[in-house]
Amino acid sequence: MAIEEKDILNRLYFIAGCMFIFAIAIAVKLLNIQFVEGDKYRDLALRNTTKNFVIPANRGNVYADDGSLLATSVPKYDIRFDAVTVSSEDFEAQLVPLSNELSKLFGRQASYYQNVFRKARANKNRYLLVAKNLGYSDYIRVKNFPLFNKGPYRGGIIVEQRTVREHPLGKIAERLVGNEQWDSPGKYEVGLEGAFDDYLRGKEGRRLKQKIAKGQWKPVFDENEVEPKDGLDVISTIDVNIQDIAHHALLKQMEYYEAEHGSVIVMEVNTGEIKAVANLGRTTAGTYYEKLNYAIGESHEPGSTFKVMALMAALEDKVVDTATVVDTRLGSKQFYGRSITDTRGYGEISVARALEVSSNIGLATVIDENYSADPKKFTDKLRDWKLHNKVGIRILGEGAPVIPEPGHELWSRNALPSMAYGYNLKMTPLQVLTFYNAIANNGVMVRPKFIKEIRAWNEPVKVFDTEIVNGKIASEETLAQIRDILKNIVKRGTGKSLYSEYFSMAGKTGTARTEYWKEDWAKNPRYISSFAGYFPADNPKYSCIVVIHKPSTKKGYYGADVTGPVFKRIAQKIFTDSPLIAEVSEINKVDPSLEKAYENYYLEARKHHSKIPNVRGMAGMDAVSLLENLGLKVEVVGNGKVVEQSVESGTALTKGTNITLKLS
Repeated sequence: MAIEEKDILNRLYFIAGCMFIFAIAIAVKLLNIQFVEGDKYRDLALRNTTKNFVIPANRGNVYADDGSLLATSVPKYDIRFDAVTVSSEDFEAQLVPLSNELSKLFGRQASYYQNVFRKARANKNRYLLVAKNLGYSDYIRVKNFPLFNKGPYRGGIIVEQRTVREHPLGKIAERLVGNEQWDSPGKYEVGLEGAFDDYLRGKEGRRLKQKIAKGQWKPVFDENEVEPKDGLDVISTIDVNIQDIAHHALLKQMEYYEAEHGSVIVMEVNTGEIKAVANLGRTTAGTYYEKLNYAIGESHEPGSTFKVMALMAALEDKVVDTATVVDTRLGSKQFYGRSITDTRGYGEISVARALEVSSNIGLATVIDENYSADPKKFTDKLRDWKLHNKVGIRILGEGAPVIPEPGHELWSRNALPSMAYGYNLKMTPLQVLTFYNAIANNGVMVRPKFIKEIRAWNEPVKVFDTEIVNGKIASEETLAQIRDILKNIVKRGTGKSLYSEYFSMAGKTGTARTEYWKEDWAKNPRYISSFAGYFPADNPKYSCIVVIHKPSTKKGYYGADVTGPVFKRIAQKIFTDSPLIAEVSEINKVDPSLEKAYENYYLEARKHHSKIPNVRGMAGMDAVSLLENLGLKVEVVGNGKVVEQSVESGTALTKGTNITLKLS
């Protein structure tokens, strides 16, 4: 028995010893935590209970040049419902009135909402979607509906707010303005939104919050750690009226010709300000929308619009003048084993006329005969004009031009005559227009400008002035000759169907084959139709280019038919809708003939008449007034002065008598 007791005591001593050692270990650990690792664990605890929250900055707005909003940030609200947190008493009492209010606002049957809420209650759904993308006013209404007005805990309402980018003017210049990346919300890479994102996005703020009960967070301090800084506003050069005109003029033509895609750019001549950019692409359903920014991003063979550059180079180098005769033959000519054709034969014509009728043979002959011995002389002139470079805008995605020269992979003996009429090279619509705009601007080439200024609280932060790329692209003589030819193209050349004696335009048609290297081209030909120019012809205010890809060849494909009417419609509509200030000089100047006519009328009107007066030679208006005041019924034939009266003067005056006056 004593042995057993001793064994028990030993066990107790062992347990007590272990407990003592464990107590010492705890004490050591506590001391270590308190004095050695205390800061580490205090920081860990603080991190688990406090957190820095991002306060997003308000993104700046994008405006048109008249102050119209093109893009702005607005809050949107999603409403969800926690079906568990609401008491049974509140749920049953408020379900019907809540469903009735939701039905009134959103148009669905009240029974639909009752069933949805009851199902969510049965399934213990704590995150039921009730409404999405609500504006602020609708959010406030929903928030005050029965049950929801009890708040998140008793009423079960969950409100999720986010900021979205909206375009108040709809699809106007959508591709130019730019959108968020669909796969990266909050990121902008294209359009004005992407180009000027560093100004628009602002700077995020920070606020320290502490975690409290039920997963809620409250601010630790009254003020933010870092205050958010709102983004700046961007004032674009876009004219809403001109943009609307360009968009609808392009859309009408695209729909009629069932084209694949197209674009329009309108530029102010002196400043280079872009007033409109329209881009339309066809969907599989046959409708059109702003698919891609073709005007800026798509490089392609320009075709006949490039003939202007080719002839200008020859005129500047003085290898020809506008009167130089070129033989265009009967509409076909061989160049290094390859045939170049025209729509018909023009025979021997002047160089100027060759451009007016857009003769491929004429321009190819001029360039080949004068530059084949030294083709670099021709390509150097194009490079002097910087046609091989991008125009250099901030908007991402500008297509790269291709102007080959000897040694380039595209160079061959046929390269030179091909370039003369717009093949074997590539340019974007914006790059072509920049050159035409320089012709209209007395030779001064300006960089296209999309932004006027950056503003903060309506105060200018940065103003974007007009940038001159080339102070004089050609001599006054060459510019005058080209401007005359461009006017004549519309008067009597390929654009003569667009001519109007009441409104002057100048420009060049373009019709280029595309995808001609494909085997099916002969059976299914495809073309790019274009028109580039400016208006009014004598004192240009705007330059414009229209490009339409792959119109239906059954309806037409020539530039004068497809794109020319768009150019004309835009030009005329701009000036029809624009108010003009008319000044009348010498408004108080006295016209002796009018004074004499009035005196004769006044003398006759003052007389007492018992007989029909003689009104021959009197102005028609005066005669009618006089006779009607005497009680006669007057009929008038013609305009001008009275030459005959049906009742002779001296006839006794009887009120109600009919008298006819013949005017001439």
